[in-house]
Amino acid sequence: MFSVIFPGQGSQIVGMGKEFYDNFNYVKKYFEEADEILKYKISKIILEGPKEILDQTENTQPAIFIVSYSIFKALQEETEFNVNKASFFAGHSLGEYSALCCAESINFNQTLNLLKYRGKAMQNAVPKGEGGMVAILGVEIDEVNKILQENFENFPCYIANDNSAGQIVISGKISSLEMVCSKFKEQNKKFVILPVSAPFHCPLMCKATDEMYHRISDTNFVNPKIEIISNVTANPENNSDNIKKLLIKQIEKPVRWRESINNMIVSGVNRFIEIGPGKVLSGLIKRIDRNVKLNQINKIEDLYNIAND
Repeated sequence: MFSVIFPGQGSQIVGMGKEFYDNFNYVKKYFEEADEILKYKISKIILEGPKEILDQTENTQPAIFIVSYSIFKALQEETEFNVNKASFFAGHSLGEYSALCCAESINFNQTLNLLKYRGKAMQNAVPKGEGGMVAILGVEIDEVNKILQENFENFPCYIANDNSAGQIVISGKISSLEMVCSKFKEQNKKFVILPVSAPFHCPLMCKATDEMYHRISDTNFVNPKIEIISNVTANPENNSDNIKKLLIKQIEKPVRWRESINNMIVSGVNRFIEIGPGKVLSGLIKRIDRNVKLNQINKIEDLYNIAND
């Protein structure tokens, strides 16, 4: 049994998807359609950069989706590999939108419009420079929770991503993050300040939730062809009404990636295929369970390797 997984923010790189763009006319068409839908040249930003523009959340989110979707369609068009035999589709944060589009719960146009507004809303929810995110390394979630709770009254921070055993990401205001990180430093715990300009997946995103509530509610979803693992519940979802409610909650709720992967493995999944730029998710899954098989598809050669595997 296999699952297909789609990356989120942090997997972007200038030039991602270029090989597919150069070789398949339908991929070029997706890029051109995206320019029209978004009303600016997202294709140029993806293919040429500059990096600091691609890294802006409002560009990163649609860009990663466009590349992930294009690779997914290339897998369908160029090989006989039946991706619809997957047990589940799952995505990390914005990757959940890629998963929903590829499972035909929403279409390409709808997904791009949602991500266009989602990226802006999340970017603007907190004034620039006031919030951030930090990855705590080599510490289990219970220990992170304990330190956050002990300091919450004076320095509120929140778990944003439970990525894998020993990689927990926290969000908060910069001043609170600095104080909480000093507590981890006292205990000789490693941490990395992430290059993001907002504290995603925590209650500080409430303005973004208000904005996206209306956008998501007004979008017509249908039941996906493949069950989607929700970031919020870490469980399979196939009811379109539930999926909409969970996508709204997802903005402020932590991404339960470790639990999502474990739940799929318990259900019998022993292979994960990562579709999109980079291999961040495969790296996280290695830390969760080294016994599962991992494939990444981010260049044309990978299409045929999967088909022949």
